[in-house]
Amino acid sequence: MTPTNTGDTSDPAAAFATSAAPADVVRRQYLASAAGDLEALRATLAADVEWTEMAGFPLAGTYRTPNGVTANVMEQLGKEWDNWTAHDDTYVVDGENVVVLARYTAVNKATRKPINVRVAHHFVVRGGRIVRFEQFVDTALVREAMTDAG
Repeated sequence: MTPTNTGDTSDPAAAFATSAAPADVVRRQYLASAAGDLEALRATLAADVEWTEMAGFPLAGTYRTPNGVTANVMEQLGKEWDNWTAHDDTYVVDGENVVVLARYTAVNKATRKPINVRVAHHFVVRGGRIVRFEQFVDTALVREAMTDAG
């Protein structure tokens, strides 16, 4: 699928910023998350987004609406972790489906234990917005970092 862009294609940054190509939309979401720019992150999400954090993950559940996602996921991660970052490295794109292999890094604020765990994210992008997200992660490693040895 060729991305449709009505902007000035002579400026690659402007083209990326307005691209409706599924991988570009997902990449903008990761960049906004890493920068802590929740407004930009919400701009990548459809009004009726369904965002699912895996069972066993501390924030497990399905969240809806851009504000619901950022309030219940990103803002909560910021309360419990220092420097929570999803490092996206491999994209597999099939039409509106984007699977990203990534890594979470952070330090738990309560225990001071770090994490460095591989994850997979499945996004569905339609009309230039993320309509669905599902997380796959080794939840035991995340919970272990949140638990004091004792």
